[in-house]
Amino acid sequence: MTATHYDVIIVGAGPAGVGLGSLFKQTGLENFTILEKNEVGSTFLNWPKETRLLTPSFPGHGFGLLDLNAVVPSTSPGYAYDREHLSGEDYADYLKRIADHFELPVQTGITVERVHKENERFFVETSSGVFQSEFVVWAGGEYQYPERHPFPGAGHCVHSSDVGSWTSVQEGHHYIIGGYESGIDAAYHLVLSGKEVTVLAKGEPWNNDDPDPSVSLSPFTSERLDEVIDRDELTLLGDAQVAKVDKKGERFYIHLLSGEVIESETVPFIATGYKSSLTLIFEHFYWEDNGNVRLTESDESTVTDGLFLTGPQVKHAEVIFCFIYKFRQRFAVIAKEILVRLGLPVNDEVFNEYRKATMYLDDLSCCDNSCQC
Repeated sequence: MTATHYDVIIVGAGPAGVGLGSLFKQTGLENFTILEKNEVGSTFLNWPKETRLLTPSFPGHGFGLLDLNAVVPSTSPGYAYDREHLSGEDYADYLKRIADHFELPVQTGITVERVHKENERFFVETSSGVFQSEFVVWAGGEYQYPERHPFPGAGHCVHSSDVGSWTSVQEGHHYIIGGYESGIDAAYHLVLSGKEVTVLAKGEPWNNDDPDPSVSLSPFTSERLDEVIDRDELTLLGDAQVAKVDKKGERFYIHLLSGEVIESETVPFIATGYKSSLTLIFEHFYWEDNGNVRLTESDESTVTDGLFLTGPQVKHAEVIFCFIYKFRQRFAVIAKEILVRLGLPVNDEVFNEYRKATMYLDDLSCCDNSCQC
């Protein structure tokens, strides 16, 4: 196969890939490409119709407060779409507008199959041939890699990401396994459409008062839960960890670790999260016992030099970058490191603009989610 050579290859054209690519363009870097297996923002196009961004959008950038969902300074999805909580379609369109504006070199319909490094050069093997580069930035995200087998018999269930619209779900009493964002979002929309719902969770996430929305329900989800929590159609069962699910005939049997067995006439939904897209390049990272990957202060792999990670999988100690407004603050850190190592000029004006827009976080010690009230 003929290999195509770049300075940088970005894998994924979601908010992380588009955001970092836009910064590269502003710095003058031209010899890079973005490989996307579907289309720009495709993750958001696959959301259930009713799902909205958890983080609110508001055009406050004129006063130094950047829209929480912007991936480029001086842009506001909230202003562009007149929405505080955008739909998946709206946000995908925002990303496409950004990609078009900066003329990002996105190549769609290309699936990355393997990444390896030889003689200080990366070889990215794809469905469309081999691409070479000096650096690779993984921006593959998580949503397109749902956790479908969190327990035995999960194959009898439907993952929440496979639902096109919660209003199209059949009548009956529905069980949702998982009580965090996806589970409560599903329960809310099912209750509004007149269905009976029971949420099964191994803890009680709806009672978690941690101020970091990365580990507790977001205010948006909590507010919607409050709207329906007293309705007869909704039941929340905490400390109800599922051990397995069986199917006999047309009925489903949900076995809890407590020994209780719940019978359901409808197929259970699982809202148990997502696997990391990093499983595709597992060998290039050092994996901690808790399932996180160890990164340098520049979000580079500690195993394979020149391989960087951006997006919701980035974690540093107790700091979790799973929201857009968090991981966008690391774009400039990665971009500057790569430019320096390529021997290219660093445009201070661009990086200063990112710092003013709170999109340049290079001091992780200042991350604190504690609240006094």
